[in-house]
Amino acid sequence: MASAAEQLAANMNMGSFAKATELHKRLLFTLGALLVYRIGTYVPIPGINSQAFLQFFQNPDGQRGILDMFNMFSGGAVERMAIFALNVMPYISASIIVQLMGTVYPPWEKLKKEGGESGRKQLNQYTRYLTVFLALAQSLGIAAGLNSTAGLVDNPGIFFIISTVVTLTGGTMFLMWLGEQVTARGVGNGISLIIFAGIVAVLPSTIARLLGLAQQGQMSAFALLFIAILAVATVVFIVFMERAQRRLLIQYPKRQEGNRMAGGERSFLPLKVNTAGVIPPIFASSLLMLPTTVATMTANADLPSWMSWLPLVTAQLTHGQPLFMALYAALIVFFCFFYTSITFNPEDTAENLRKYGGFLPGIRPGKRTAEYLDYVLTRLTVIGAAYITAVCLLPEFIVSQFGNSLYFGGTSILIVVSVTMDTVAQIQSQLLAHQYEGLIKKAKLRGRGGRGAPTPVRR
Repeated sequence: MASAAEQLAANMNMGSFAKATELHKRLLFTLGALLVYRIGTYVPIPGINSQAFLQFFQNPDGQRGILDMFNMFSGGAVERMAIFALNVMPYISASIIVQLMGTVYPPWEKLKKEGGESGRKQLNQYTRYLTVFLALAQSLGIAAGLNSTAGLVDNPGIFFIISTVVTLTGGTMFLMWLGEQVTARGVGNGISLIIFAGIVAVLPSTIARLLGLAQQGQMSAFALLFIAILAVATVVFIVFMERAQRRLLIQYPKRQEGNRMAGGERSFLPLKVNTAGVIPPIFASSLLMLPTTVATMTANADLPSWMSWLPLVTAQLTHGQPLFMALYAALIVFFCFFYTSITFNPEDTAENLRKYGGFLPGIRPGKRTAEYLDYVLTRLTVIGAAYITAVCLLPEFIVSQFGNSLYFGGTSILIVVSVTMDTVAQIQSQLLAHQYEGLIKKAKLRGRGGRGAPTPVRR
């Protein structure tokens, strides 16, 4: 028999959506915030020659290294050198660093485990401070690089460097604040939605390039249809795998409370197949793009003899090359296991189960439970790593056939699908909460007109 929550979820329709006025306000606020973000990606930083920078960015070799990934995540803001060129990447990096430090640095680990809500707020404050530091460092490097390149800046000098650092850092901090506002007053995770909007913004140009190749005869109609079917199948596969989980049965013992027996409940411990999320491909892409980025920046410089190998290696570390795909797959698998071991601690989970009286049927509490959790999680991570590797390598095979102009990374597909699923789930939870409120109001009205209500007197 379906539960009350499942029955309410099954009855949700457009009528219930039309009555949820609070949800309408949240959706409008979210759309307005994303519109502000998209407008900012077209506002160039002061003093930059936008046309000259665009020609410099779109070099004929098509090898821009890590800038390609940043440009895709920022919705084209990097190639326009807009005020939001850094996007929220410094915040993402700071969040990952603070999360990693929370597992190896004892004071932060204590805040994470025992601090509660105040500890979480303190770690969030550390994340903001680290975001400012990373944004300042990255914007200073960008400003110095632009200032030293002839033709990109109208009036190079110290004033341009200072204004660029302030503008880019301020843009990142504004996006961080905007993301927090969306999380609090909108629908979905604000930071994730900002990245989502940037990735989706480049989809039309990718589709236009596909159609252009088909019109020019460089791609057959069959190949175009195959890519379209493959894209749909990939999205369906990602949805299936992101929702897949292993549910471990948790049993709580019965206990005597007065004259009756209490307890004996059963619950489940859900373990996702993809515990690491999208972090492994992001780390792997960043590491592999660094040599290409360095080679691009030093293309016109005289390299010392001991660095003569750099151009040869970077030529193989481009999208679609066998060496790139092999290293990409190896790094994804490594970071899947590494990040999963950091985010999920079997010993802590086993200890929490023992503390509250729960146990896995057939498994002794304590050390044996931790070993069993580690056993199950390791095998789930193998499946998750294979899934992420397959999704991320699929675009690389397409690139090897049709060139870099069609590059749309597997990381982007994972982010788009994951954020869409999370946002839809939050919208459904908002509708479910609205239906619960409606049922509670009806129950109160029935109670007032029921047994305890005064009987009207006819005269």
